[in-house]
Amino acid sequence: MKKLLIGLLAGLGWLLAGCDEKAVYKGIEDIKDGTWYINNAPEFTFEIEDTTLTYSVYYNIRNSVAYPYYNLFIRRYLLDASGKVLESKQDELTLLDPKTGKPYGDGLGDLFDHRISMLKNYRFPQSGKYTIRLRQYMRQNPLPEIYSVGVTVEKDIYTQAKEERE
Repeated sequence: MKKLLIGLLAGLGWLLAGCDEKAVYKGIEDIKDGTWYINNAPEFTFEIEDTTLTYSVYYNIRNSVAYPYYNLFIRRYLLDASGKVLESKQDELTLLDPKTGKPYGDGLGDLFDHRISMLKNYRFPQSGKYTIRLRQYMRQNPLPEIYSVGVTVEKDIYTQAKEERE
């Protein structure tokens, strides 16, 4: 019951954080039972209309304090509307302090939300739909204590301000 209440309150926090003028897209997928299998590769599809702007893309990760590692390796794929892979990269996300084990991110009870940079000042090559696919790339399958993963795409403030001046 306690985890359910904490999960609902944390979900409300995600929702409130999603009310952002810069955000072009925010998608979150819950991981069933907090157990992320390698073959579970959530996809997040969004539309880019203005290719003159640059964008920042962020990972959104929710884990519990019982997560057994300090880091999380993720393989990410950026696909265009035709499904062609434009970029494939492995990232290491640090969720806890490696020395102390103290969780990073914003916490409520035993759950912590992380917003970690994936791409900065990225210019999409053309307008249209794009998809980001995320796959956990740890040595453990399934990976426990990961409760949700997601992606946020935002217009960069500098390019947005420049656009407004012109």
